[in-house]
Amino acid sequence: MDFSLPIQNSTLVLTIILAVILLSPMVFRKVRIPSIVGLILAGTLLGPHGAGLLAYSDSIKLMGQIGLLYIMFLSGIEIDINDFRRNRNKSLVFGLYTFLVPMVLGVLSGIYILDFSFVSSVLLASMYASHTLMTYPIVSRYGLARNQAVNITIGGTIVTVLLALLILAGIAGYYKGTINTVFWLRLCGMTVLFCFIVMWVFPRIAQYFFKHYSDSILQYVFVMTLVACGSFLAQLAGLEAILGAFTVGLSLNRLIPNLSPLMNRINFVGNALFIPLFLISVGMLVDFRVFFNGYEAILVAAVMTGVATFSKWLAAWMTQKTFGMKPIDRKMIFGLSNAQAAATLAAVMIGYEIILPSGERLLNENVLNGTIIMILFTCAISSFVTEHAAQQLSVSEVPDETETDRKERMLIPLANPATCDALMELAVLMVENKAGSAIYALSVSKSEAASRASEKLLERAARIGAASDNTVNMISHVDANIANGIETVVNERDVTDIVVGLHRPETNKDTFFGEIIDNLLKSVSKSVYVYRNVQPINTIKRFLVAVPANAEQEAGFTGWFERIRHLSKQTGAKVRFYANAETTHVLKRLCNRKQRGLSGVTFAELEDWEDFLIIAKAIRPNELLVVISARKQTLSYNKLFEKIPYMLSRFFEANSYLVLFPRQDGTREASGQIFNTTENSDTDFNLIKRIQTRLKWIFRKRHKR
Repeated sequence: MDFSLPIQNSTLVLTIILAVILLSPMVFRKVRIPSIVGLILAGTLLGPHGAGLLAYSDSIKLMGQIGLLYIMFLSGIEIDINDFRRNRNKSLVFGLYTFLVPMVLGVLSGIYILDFSFVSSVLLASMYASHTLMTYPIVSRYGLARNQAVNITIGGTIVTVLLALLILAGIAGYYKGTINTVFWLRLCGMTVLFCFIVMWVFPRIAQYFFKHYSDSILQYVFVMTLVACGSFLAQLAGLEAILGAFTVGLSLNRLIPNLSPLMNRINFVGNALFIPLFLISVGMLVDFRVFFNGYEAILVAAVMTGVATFSKWLAAWMTQKTFGMKPIDRKMIFGLSNAQAAATLAAVMIGYEIILPSGERLLNENVLNGTIIMILFTCAISSFVTEHAAQQLSVSEVPDETETDRKERMLIPLANPATCDALMELAVLMVENKAGSAIYALSVSKSEAASRASEKLLERAARIGAASDNTVNMISHVDANIANGIETVVNERDVTDIVVGLHRPETNKDTFFGEIIDNLLKSVSKSVYVYRNVQPINTIKRFLVAVPANAEQEAGFTGWFERIRHLSKQTGAKVRFYANAETTHVLKRLCNRKQRGLSGVTFAELEDWEDFLIIAKAIRPNELLVVISARKQTLSYNKLFEKIPYMLSRFFEANSYLVLFPRQDGTREASGQIFNTTENSDTDFNLIKRIQTRLKWIFRKRHKR
């Protein structure tokens, strides 16, 4: 075998690369060097400018490009769309800051320190203005993808990269003789067409695909195909491929929940393979020998690194002061926005290839070498700063007080393989507090032989939970009465919520919910969710929630509200509440207090439960109905609830729906008690409201008689 350098044997090259991905984080972590810097340094040491073991081949370059697109795609798909919309003005301001400050300092330093021409200085400054979210995996690892500072930085990244690429396109077109009115009209037209295809066409194709194909491998390959296609369309429009990957991430954001199995696969493959390959490929471009090529090369590298770093810090500081943010937010913004890689390399290569009439290059070799050094130093600084900021933010972000004390234990009784996947996905998306939560998959059988036959169904449920990083506890129980068996497990495991599939009537005597659920509602006081699945939960666009009068006085009021809030947060679906004036008042105040994930909430009047069919007229395809029902002899129970089964089967057959019976155990969470910490007059206010509601009910009954 040929062992000459660089190594050509593909199997040995693959072995070395995988060994680097495995060992670099372990080795460099011991000396407190972030894994990102470790992978870049490993690429430098093994690359053509180091030991020469690996060549910067086309295959490594391709894998590195895929890794870069993967980073941008992840940053788009993991962002909280609601927070992104709320912070869009801040993102725009930061984007202008982080573009204009490096442009001004870059032009001045290029002209007065490096003695470059104005055009060369402008191109050099556009390199400083652009940045790459190379340290985003650090943020994702600490669970801070939805932090406000992170969202502002991601939004600002798109602004500054787009403006920098426009300058790059203008300078390149000027020297190629193609810059004219037609050029700008074509660029604008193609950009609009690109945005229409990616933001409007892609989501509809994806929604159809996810509805009809549940195979996990097919779904992953489909998503990666859209990322590649969107990146190519961006290049076709005259933009950079990284913008296409980020835009595809935004367009698929709502269809891929953060806790879904598909999202877990996307994160796993990217962080295990593609992103490390990109970091190694960047390291292979670094050449430390430029420091020994003369004083000018060192000066250019020092100026470029200093201006790029200081200008990004200054833009982060200005953003912090403008919006009154904390110093730790400034540190996070600076850490994410300081790294230079993708657009910077594109700009320097284009400038290096442009030959001026004098025979000189627009950007000389010193700038090319200085860019590589700048990439190394800015990535190192960015990694250290982001890691430190993420550690501080992860400690300082304290969970909400209503979540801290609540230990969620979700029980999913399974009997039908056809509903297993849907029930497990719903339960995984509803569980929020992972630290104190647990998911139980239960199979109740009438004999030992039937119990052994149900093990495959429990294993299937466990695999679904594992695909989203959730541990599912499998329970097999033998009991002649199914409802009694479920009740026994509920008491033994201190279950808080029960998720069951809707019963399918087998005879004319069967009730809508079935004997098991009917008995369960009588014997168990925990929250019960009866789910009928028509389409995957991630393809739902809006939840229509019907809330009865006095629901705010029930013990489980805040409990089911938290479930709806978290479902909306994970799926990106909007929420519309239907309730009377008193209940709507409480819901609005609760929504204002729980702003994380319910920004698109709306309200509609439902004063009388006899008007329930108003919702049937309003519901559309890809919308899910949530009915907040109640057990008999409870405060919010209404005799009209007995008509719900008929109305659901008659008017909502084409939609998925969830019938929710709130828990009845524990202390009543009256509407005044919910907000007792904010206003001292809440108890009196809600007492009056309850008296008014009761009087209205009495007068309505007398009037009907």
